[in-house]
Amino acid sequence: MDRILYVTQIVLALIGLYQLLLTFFGWFRKKTKKSFAPQKSFAVLVAAHNEEQVVGALIENLKNLNYPKELYDIMVICDNCSDGTADIARSMGVMAFERRNPNLRGKGYAIEWMLKELWKLPKSYDGVVMFDADNLVEQDFLIHMNDDLCSGYRVVQAYLDTKNPHDSWITSAYAISYWYCNRLWQLPRTNLKLANYLGGTGMCFETDLLREMGWGATSLVEDLEFTMRCVKQGIYPYFDYDAKVYDEKPLGFKASARQRLRWMQGHFDVARRYFFPLLWQGLKEANWAKTDTAIYALNVYNLFLGGLITIVLYADQFRPGDPYFTSLFENAPWFFGVLYAMNLLVFPLSLLMEKAPKKIWRSLITFPVFLISWYPVTFYAFFTQNNKQWSHTQHTRVIRLEEVQSKQAS
Repeated sequence: MDRILYVTQIVLALIGLYQLLLTFFGWFRKKTKKSFAPQKSFAVLVAAHNEEQVVGALIENLKNLNYPKELYDIMVICDNCSDGTADIARSMGVMAFERRNPNLRGKGYAIEWMLKELWKLPKSYDGVVMFDADNLVEQDFLIHMNDDLCSGYRVVQAYLDTKNPHDSWITSAYAISYWYCNRLWQLPRTNLKLANYLGGTGMCFETDLLREMGWGATSLVEDLEFTMRCVKQGIYPYFDYDAKVYDEKPLGFKASARQRLRWMQGHFDVARRYFFPLLWQGLKEANWAKTDTAIYALNVYNLFLGGLITIVLYADQFRPGDPYFTSLFENAPWFFGVLYAMNLLVFPLSLLMEKAPKKIWRSLITFPVFLISWYPVTFYAFFTQNNKQWSHTQHTRVIRLEEVQSKQAS
């Protein structure tokens, strides 16, 4: 048992070192992106479940994008709605597609259904863009998606930001996490030409790809599942740093924990199904992108095992007699001390690089609490990972794009 625990510590340390080294490739941005005249047409899909409070602000935002109006149509997926979401969409002059299926709930199922409806329409589109109803979008979003599709990218993930970072310590923690992930997780993979991962919203897909592959991602984390499906087929999602989407985050800890529990339950499910096939492909083909994506899929198990081993080692230290288990940290305390410190410093570093609002820096004081809270959430998710029941996060913050932009600058 001691040997197994020791080897597991070594594997986790190597993965942590690998991920830390990757962050160094996010310290710079390659500005080699080509620009094209607007030519691609888009079906802009908005996933909504009882979102009458916020969907109007997004529709208004989307109708005013800086892109030829004849080249995009807005369609709201009203998934099992019992409120006025569909009525609001139609009153604002956009299409509303109402889905009723209480047995198959969740965004993954709604997207799969909507794509079948989309293929039935007489009009065809070059690309399909997906947003959540609580989002806001920068006005040049479709310009960037047009450039990306014209450049040959088939799956694109936009830069995800938060529209309410100053509402509570929880929303501030989400914002810090987003800035960190954009700059030091996504951008390094873009610079190294690896596969990026999808974030659930602000996604663009080449229509032909969706017709070829189908959606087929109906887990609790449909974005991660579709990422895995793409990478297995040699299609690497691209991260567009310049295309920005703002997402609403829950205000309280309880709602946040419920949302993150769903994410982690889904992550366990996807990791269980895709890690070994992707890792085997990556090693057999000597393909770094596939191997890296497999390691990313494993992150949920890294968090679970890391927390479990920490508890075991601490408990072993406090029991009577000499410690039974060998601690890797005790063998090289300076190395692991520096590694741990650097993994914490990447968060303020990402804030500096992303020119985060000055007000957000104070939230670094409470941010460690948010990080630590991932452990109980992950532990609970591990023992409930067979749960497939989707839970809705309520959105209520009606904010306009101008407000978000002014707060970002303050």
